[in-house]
Amino acid sequence: MLALPPVAPPNWWPLHTRLGRDHYIRVDTCDYSVHPRAIGRQITVRADTEEVVATTRAGETVAHHSRCWARHQTITDPEHAAAAEMLRGQAIRQRASHARARGLAGLAPDDLGVEVEQRQLGSYDRIFTLIEGGAAKEDT
Repeated sequence: MLALPPVAPPNWWPLHTRLGRDHYIRVDTCDYSVHPRAIGRQITVRADTEEVVATTRAGETVAHHSRCWARHQTITDPEHAAAAEMLRGQAIRQRASHARARGLAGLAPDDLGVEVEQRQLGSYDRIFTLIEGGAAKEDT
């Protein structure tokens, strides 16, 4: 293995990307959490030998982690995890309120006008030739 250069290159691996819904970025083989308020926004990720930093186009820092050199690790900031949980709860409550507003909350499939054919279980055995009678005979 070669030694590192005497002076570290500034900001190795600059990456410009849009942050996905899972709010993690991958640097080398490790995943680093990013604050979920940046989901869907363009971010710039800068990684060097010591740290990984993600910033928005406005210059706001949305992630700052020490660089992990182990392979296939997931590094999560507890603040990012708590914010993601809060936003997830808000989204669930919002969907439920929209469903209540449309009058769909708590309705069974039959109440929605969906008709589903129901067969005797034995007919599936005959269809797949598991019992005598084969696929030619089927109860309806």
